[in-house]
Amino acid sequence: MAKLRNDGPALADDDSPEQMLDKLTQRLTARKTEETKWDDLYNGEEPLLFASPEFEEQTGGLFEGFSDNWCRTVPDAVRERLKVTAFQSADGELDKDAMDAWRRNEADVEVGLALLDALVVARSHALVWNPTGSASDITFLPPGQGVVDYAPGTRRRRRAGMNLWSDGSNDFATLFVRGLGGQPAMVYRRQRKSGGAWEPRTIGVRTSERVDFPNPMGEAGAVPIVEIANRARLGGAPESDIKQVASLQRTVNTLWAHLLTGADYMALPQRAVLGMDKPMRDIRDNEGNIVDEEEIPLTKFGRDRLLWLPKVGASIAQFSAADLRNYLVVIEAAVRHIAAQTRTPPHYLLGEMSNIAADALTAAESGLVAKAKDKQTYFGADIREIARLEALASGDAARAESIAMGKVVWRDAQYRSEAQYADALTKYKAIGVPDEALWRMIPDVEPEQVQAWIAMREAQAQAAAAATAAAFSEFGPKQDTGSEDGGDQPGEEAA
Repeated sequence: MAKLRNDGPALADDDSPEQMLDKLTQRLTARKTEETKWDDLYNGEEPLLFASPEFEEQTGGLFEGFSDNWCRTVPDAVRERLKVTAFQSADGELDKDAMDAWRRNEADVEVGLALLDALVVARSHALVWNPTGSASDITFLPPGQGVVDYAPGTRRRRRAGMNLWSDGSNDFATLFVRGLGGQPAMVYRRQRKSGGAWEPRTIGVRTSERVDFPNPMGEAGAVPIVEIANRARLGGAPESDIKQVASLQRTVNTLWAHLLTGADYMALPQRAVLGMDKPMRDIRDNEGNIVDEEEIPLTKFGRDRLLWLPKVGASIAQFSAADLRNYLVVIEAAVRHIAAQTRTPPHYLLGEMSNIAADALTAAESGLVAKAKDKQTYFGADIREIARLEALASGDAARAESIAMGKVVWRDAQYRSEAQYADALTKYKAIGVPDEALWRMIPDVEPEQVQAWIAMREAQAQAAAAATAAAFSEFGPKQDTGSEDGGDQPGEEAA
């Protein structure tokens, strides 16, 4: 039996809406610590965790806010290769209505932000609704504003979902519940003073509006919040892509701090004066009598670049500068480990690319491409569910069923040059692949552009046929008006 995907207090069929809201809010609160940790690492805002207490005491807050941040590069490299280009229905045709709704809600832009949040903090959410009854709405929710409860023993069947937000003084929540225990599927809208008890919403709700009402999504009231989960295993919760990088990132930051500290103290040769006391100077009173003595600040000699050695036997010794390359070797090894463990191409992290061959570049990026395609599979299932809910919200149950059996079309995760694409498409053409299929394989070509090309081709074919018919009628065979042998008879003259 599949392990529950719920990571907090379990909902009961007889729970009141307020009890459900409290339990779901507890889940969001429990997740916040981990989400904040991964978000701080992504933003490079974590302190030095691997530095010794003695080092921290010596440097104080000198390195506060410093980070050689690879935790941003790793998820960004994957997110850049995740672009939805179309939705395909069960019959293999592209769903224009789904793509129109996708663009109308600017989901083609914001889905990238949602996927990045999922890569960084392990999950994000999307809410599909039809607030006006005329046009569906797709909203991607920031971390901490969405949560989904799954039916016991299942991994996909959503039993409830909550959208939570705050205006600084009040918390607001909308709870969507599938029909439970013979009860109808409902939508509950609540508010509370921060930390207080939930009560029916009055702020922002017209007196003519109902606070609680049946879920209009059809299909027994489908929960319109979808969890976009990253690296969700059968027996565990979703994981952040940064989790694997965190330890090495902290190591790199600490090594850089040691290197910079060493550079401050030991990067230049250090000199020592041997066989001589500290330089002193006399302190005299107003009459010129020596009353005391004081040390001469050593900074004066460094500034003047001059030192007198009046004592017999005094000499100068020198300590050689520290070799800081050892730090760089270890840092580079740590970065290579990050590249290998996260399947990020080395040239993304180390910048080692000079006159590299195309095949070598393809081989270097093969791990990242495979990782991106794997993400497309699992994220694609969640995005397909969003498109299905959009069809339900639009009142088109047949289209929703077709999308459920269709798929999400992604841009090719492999970056290729135009020459490589042209060569590949020419070879596909030679083995009989239709033009329409070839056009769809070209990166960044929208389905509407393919349809325009098809219309252009048909118009060209019609124009060519019309031109051929006109030429044939002008220069082709004409009606025979002469003698039987088709020529003038010898000796005949015109009258």
